[in-house]
Amino acid sequence: MTTVPLLGHASLDDIFAWRANGPVRVHDYLADVHALAELLPAGNSLLNVCQDRYHFAVGLAAGLISSKVSLQPSSQSAETLRQIRADYPDVCCLRDSDFDCLDLPCLEFPELTTADPARVDSIPAIPTDRVAACLFTSGSTGRPMPHFKHWGRLVKNGRAEAERLGLLARSHSVVGTVPPQHSYGFESTILLALHGNAPFWSGKPFYPQDIVAALQAVPAPRLLVTTPFHLSALLAAGLELPAVDLLLSATAPLSTQLAAEAESRCQAPLHEIYGSTESGQTASRRTTDGPTWTLLADVHFDQESDLTIAHGGHVEGRVPLSDIIELVDETHFLLHGRHADVINIAGKRTSLAYLNHQITAIPGVVDAAFFLPDEESPDGITRLCAFVVAPGLNSRELLADLRQRVEPIFLPRPLVFMDALPRNTTGKLPRTELQVLYAAKVGHGQR
Repeated sequence: MTTVPLLGHASLDDIFAWRANGPVRVHDYLADVHALAELLPAGNSLLNVCQDRYHFAVGLAAGLISSKVSLQPSSQSAETLRQIRADYPDVCCLRDSDFDCLDLPCLEFPELTTADPARVDSIPAIPTDRVAACLFTSGSTGRPMPHFKHWGRLVKNGRAEAERLGLLARSHSVVGTVPPQHSYGFESTILLALHGNAPFWSGKPFYPQDIVAALQAVPAPRLLVTTPFHLSALLAAGLELPAVDLLLSATAPLSTQLAAEAESRCQAPLHEIYGSTESGQTASRRTTDGPTWTLLADVHFDQESDLTIAHGGHVEGRVPLSDIIELVDETHFLLHGRHADVINIAGKRTSLAYLNHQITAIPGVVDAAFFLPDEESPDGITRLCAFVVAPGLNSRELLADLRQRVEPIFLPRPLVFMDALPRNTTGKLPRTELQVLYAAKVGHGQR
């Protein structure tokens, strides 16, 4: 049986994480892991909804050494919980807040005051073929679709990212604005702490002032793991930023303009991560260097017609990708949007991602999203709608600039101004939310 250690640290005295009361060393972390493992109920599934990133990491490892799978759905809605209960009847919910578990068996994260680091003398070894986590996508029907992640592959994932970012040569303190349950937050904070030489801040800062406070709470060099949404808000706040040595972004396209502004303000390089829940992260780029992406170590892309398939390295099997990809060579590619985002209006084709990029590049636009309704207008032509946050701009000014960037057929009718867009904790704006907005703000009689 092949095994890999739970942590890649050379010493039990190494720092694993940072909390408000100071550093958590590996022996402290392992003591908490063993103490929690003794309290977990029987069963093979653990729904870890802990908001504190350290609590999540303790729960993950406690489940792992107890042969429990960490269930990590993309949504924590009541309907999702009901479906998880139906599919995983032995599930227990681990929480550290007032999260509503409905009728799921629930374990409150304990104080663990009895955990004794002195009892820890080694790092546990975990079989590489053990299923460590199950991440979910919504699937075509909206039902959570499971994607199982084996321990050996997850370790390769964390190490590949750490190598690409240079973390194995120089440890960085990680501050993440994305939840650890999300694939990006999971890979770029939790896995980097376990096997990437990158201790994390235990909190999940959301607002700009909280991000600044989190950065101040950890020592340099610092890595900020964030999203275009959080990054834009942070820069717009005009706060004095502590020194940031490296920036990482994912979950949504990042404009070159925003990347350049972030690098200028922080005096640090910004890298984007490309991947999916199904494949895990597969590539990265420095956005200001150009549009070309570079595959992570041992990951390969094959193409069958217009379909691109990821495999090799840490990827579980052969995974079809949802994006339109142009291969440059064996290790580089260009990204041209998602297949589902491609739209055709009056015989002209573009993608919603491209349109969103163009409108958010307009000076004064804080946030924006195009939406293509399902139904046609009375004249038989489907017209795009756009929701925009742009204080200080009016529709005439915004459309005049947008006409310079996109063809007239793709101009939004209507253009709806908003105070804010209902993005989720990872900065994404699901189509379901846009549908709700469209019904509320536009409706059938206002087109």
